[in-house]
Amino acid sequence: MCTGRVDPAHILRAFSNGVDGVFIGGCRLGECNYITQGNYHALNLVLLFRKILEHIGVNPERLRIDFMSGSEGNVYVEVVNNFINKVKELGPLGKSEGIDEELLKLKMQALTQLVPYLRVMGSERLRVKLGSARQEYEDYYASEGLDKLFRELIADKLSISEIMLLLRERPLSSGEMSETLGLTPSEISRYLHTSARHGLVRYVDNRWRLALA
Repeated sequence: MCTGRVDPAHILRAFSNGVDGVFIGGCRLGECNYITQGNYHALNLVLLFRKILEHIGVNPERLRIDFMSGSEGNVYVEVVNNFINKVKELGPLGKSEGIDEELLKLKMQALTQLVPYLRVMGSERLRVKLGSARQEYEDYYASEGLDKLFRELIADKLSISEIMLLLRERPLSSGEMSETLGLTPSEISRYLHTSARHGLVRYVDNRWRLALA
């Protein structure tokens, strides 16, 4: 299968099921067997998703992509073995990062809801010109410009998705949501203001707690 067919949902499904690491192997950049340059799309996806993992508190080293030709079986074995050893060193998903199991589950659910949106952003707004060298991709995803775009296009929407999932269970105060999600009270207030403006939440209990509208 061409790595260009790898979808955010595939990676999310693996981590949501408790897999400790995900490895994607593809043909060498510039040597696509299907002339679709799908390996560049996969590289873009992985770098974006590593940033997402880091944002939610998961070690981004749990997701790796490497490229090799079909004749380089020895390279494949070496790369995979190195990745397996790295994942063993990292330990169990979530637990090693100090993330509560239920909170990690909620974050994965919130990400799953954003999959259609991530597909669009990954292919249109958050990507490097097709055919660029791998280092250009990595430099781009480490840049301040990308950080700003990431906050605006991904991080804010992810936080709102997490808040909506919390409020689906029961009404909560902004303080309770702040404590659960690890966000500052000002961040919670900003996201709630946006959600209220769009008619997604409403105040209850004399405006002390909030619930889904």
